[in-house]
Amino acid sequence: MEQFESDAFSIGKPVKRREDERFLRGKGRYVADFGEPGDLCAIFVRSPYAHARVASVDTSTAAAMPGVHAVYTARDLQEGGVGSIGCGWLLRNKDGSPMAEPPHFPLCIDTVRHVGDPVAVVIADSTGLGKDAAEAVEIDFEELDAIVDTAAAPSDIAPQIWPEAPRNTCADWEIGDPSSTRAALEAAPHVVEIDIVNNRLVANPMEPRAARAYRDTSSGRYTLYTTSQNPHTIKNALCGGVLDIAEHDLRVVSPDVGGGFGTKIFLYPEEVVVTWATRHHDRPIRWTSERSEGFMTDAQGRDHVSKARLALDEDGLFQGLWVDTIANVGAYLSQGATAIPTFYYAPLLSGVYRIPEIYCNVRVVFTNTTPVDAYRGAGRPEASYLLERLVDAAARQIGMDRAEIRRRNFIPPDAFPYETPVGLTYDVGDHHATLDIALDQVDYAGFEERRKASAENGKLRGLGLSTYVEVAGGVPSRISAQLGSRGARFEAVEVRVSAKGHVTILCGTHSHGQSHETTFPQLVCDKLGIAYDKVAFVQGDTDRVHYGRGTAASRSLAIGGA
Repeated sequence: MEQFESDAFSIGKPVKRREDERFLRGKGRYVADFGEPGDLCAIFVRSPYAHARVASVDTSTAAAMPGVHAVYTARDLQEGGVGSIGCGWLLRNKDGSPMAEPPHFPLCIDTVRHVGDPVAVVIADSTGLGKDAAEAVEIDFEELDAIVDTAAAPSDIAPQIWPEAPRNTCADWEIGDPSSTRAALEAAPHVVEIDIVNNRLVANPMEPRAARAYRDTSSGRYTLYTTSQNPHTIKNALCGGVLDIAEHDLRVVSPDVGGGFGTKIFLYPEEVVVTWATRHHDRPIRWTSERSEGFMTDAQGRDHVSKARLALDEDGLFQGLWVDTIANVGAYLSQGATAIPTFYYAPLLSGVYRIPEIYCNVRVVFTNTTPVDAYRGAGRPEASYLLERLVDAAARQIGMDRAEIRRRNFIPPDAFPYETPVGLTYDVGDHHATLDIALDQVDYAGFEERRKASAENGKLRGLGLSTYVEVAGGVPSRISAQLGSRGARFEAVEVRVSAKGHVTILCGTHSHGQSHETTFPQLVCDKLGIAYDKVAFVQGDTDRVHYGRGTAASRSLAIGGA
């Protein structure tokens, strides 16, 4: 291969993405591509009810059908030592007590809690035979009242989902000073109030979730191929109590991943079940989600109902912000479910503004819906959406221009470093300058003329303003431990140099469309001054990369790259 000067491929230079050659030619290798004709297929039998008691499960007819090797229920998994899928963050209530943390078993034991909840799994020679057998599994459901309304969940009259979570409340959490914030609102001449719904979002990555597992009978080692943004996290969770497998006996491989957006961070029941089941069969077992399964079972996003109040003085300066949020985490706690509507949400409520007093109360609630976790920004968009809607409402109420009210309340450049009332310290910023640039580029001053011209032609024209501050890369390990994280947040990257001068990067992050195969070699090329084509990149294999936290919260280059 022709050798190139390293500076031609250094940071900031336009280079052709390495991944594109195989992706555009259909040469990517995804989990489903690793299947072989002899693989067994897993088909899950799911609940058609949002809430129901499982009175009985009869698998005898299904198990006797042609091509069926086994039908497993929760009882089989329990007898096989399969444990609960844990949550990655421990919240503390306002009174200091721990959050309610119900179990999340891979197959439902006695009660289903959302449509799509898995009750049994069929292991068969083919998908078609497995589906036929799945339809023959006889389950006697006793339907129960369900609660799917986020705002109504924490009430005395709502159907109770978990006995250990009265009023369906996982946690009643707060940040900020309620006394001083209440005093600021009571003393202010203007108080603006909004009720806002940040609706639930359904994830829809191009590649559905999939898993393929097998056990090497000679060594006893398991290998799991899975569509994951965090293969090491999957391994740690499986070996950390869900399955009775030593870490050195499990290899997790996450090959090319066709989009994730957060929803492929977590350990799901299907990965647990196929890995466990493969110990009972001498052939690999694979499962690929259908799109309808994904809509019912992939972790979803947002689902907040909030009331916010903003206090302003006579000059339109912000004096205090009070936010009450009910955050829906669905029927079960996914690994990051409790962190997203709290630690990744409330500390962003100051935005780019100087707000002397801020208080936020978040009630994290269970409902009979698909679990909710990180998706596309994970907490930060929810905070920005609420705050900017509130600022617009304030501008309308006091009769001030939307740009002017923002400019007037920006943290001034000479106030940095600036500590917010909700625990963050901003090191530097010039929000006035960036707003001026944006307003100039969109000709903000001339907008009214354009609006009138559009109206004369029967068209509506609008212009929105939004400012925000982002926390990228996740929370540092020291801080995350204080906040209740059950896992470290650092990253590991190994750079190996051969005797011939070839370099291999073994990286604990994982790409699902972000072009890590291009960007990480650019970093090494730039720093070591070597040819770009001599740098290879490895990710997504826990046997080759010794540690990693995967990709989430825009952390890859910020932490892994650093």
